[in-house]
Amino acid sequence: MSSKKAAAGTISGEFVALAALMMSLVALSIDTMLPALPAIGDDLGAGSPNTNQFVISVLFLGMSAGQVIFGPLSDHTGRKPAIYVGFAVFIAGTILSLYAWNFQMMLAGRLLQGLGAAGPRVITIALVRDRFEGAAMARVMSFVMTVFILIPILAPTLGQLLLVLSGWRAIFGLFLILSVITIAWFAFRQPETLEKENRIPFSMDRITAATREIVSTRQCLVYTIATGLIFGAFLGYLNSSQQILQVQYGLGDRFPLFFGLLAVAFGVATIFNSSLVMRFSLHLLVRLALAGLAVLSLIFLAISAALDGNPPLWALMLYLSILFFSIGILFGNLNALAMEPLGHIAGIGASVIGSLSTFAALVIGTAIGQSYDGTVLPLVGGFFLLGAAALGVTQLQEPS
Repeated sequence: MSSKKAAAGTISGEFVALAALMMSLVALSIDTMLPALPAIGDDLGAGSPNTNQFVISVLFLGMSAGQVIFGPLSDHTGRKPAIYVGFAVFIAGTILSLYAWNFQMMLAGRLLQGLGAAGPRVITIALVRDRFEGAAMARVMSFVMTVFILIPILAPTLGQLLLVLSGWRAIFGLFLILSVITIAWFAFRQPETLEKENRIPFSMDRITAATREIVSTRQCLVYTIATGLIFGAFLGYLNSSQQILQVQYGLGDRFPLFFGLLAVAFGVATIFNSSLVMRFSLHLLVRLALAGLAVLSLIFLAISAALDGNPPLWALMLYLSILFFSIGILFGNLNALAMEPLGHIAGIGASVIGSLSTFAALVIGTAIGQSYDGTVLPLVGGFFLLGAAALGVTQLQEPS
């Protein structure tokens, strides 16, 4: 990555790895924490298992707000300075959480972590969009997600190990170390992708105008809404997965293993998707994946209801594996379709799309998680309703 700009169509392995690592800050900040939620709640006085979920969901509140800031900031200063600011805020939030003495302080630190993580999260997408577009961008994002998927496979086990050996505060120590390594790699190896002559002054008028353009562009709006709906269902799973797998199904210390196995299905889908996008329309792939998700969830909802919301573990794992395969197809393609018309405002485009979809997901996912009642019915019902809604929304956009 020593050259200022990669040749058209060239996909550098180092670029993919670095992009995946920067985007993984969010996944790492979530998945490593899952086994530690009961311990954090007990130590800091959360009050109830469902309240513990806010350690996860408040991170997304920070991300939603942060993405509005970091996209326009990166258009003004360049991608690299804006990412530096994001890492600084993330590290500050990590330190606050590390030394938290009550649950409110923990949530404040997590809010800052989300705010800071929004920087590398949204600007990495803009970095990719600076260099690629359309199917090529979707292919790069699929490669990024393939590397990224190692995080949810390995992170819960790592979190469990640190929890047993040193307690939950050691997890935040890990965040500090990895943040320093990542920002050093980025600083020395990633060239700036936004030339000075292409930068745009930071102003609220420009943000407002760009936002108006984005929400009035049907393709952007349709796929942003669809992303928010599917992401919301997935956040509902993240919020309640520890209670469902570790408590309801009694997996205990085996929870990270089962969580990681489900993440494999997501990774396999992203690998397949990198080839599928070169052969089939992105619109077709999205609609088939949404239809499959909705139909499968309806069937499994009926089965689960007949079993009082407690289907056998093998059936739940099979359902979720197929479901996450569909989601693995959706995430990269939905984002590529939403960003496709926005090459001239890539930074703020990624910012607004990410902020809107994350805020919608936060509201939806928190509602699903807080509805957890000792059964899988709120989760499966959420996937059915949101999958069907996303499928309906995408019908409003005709393929070009």
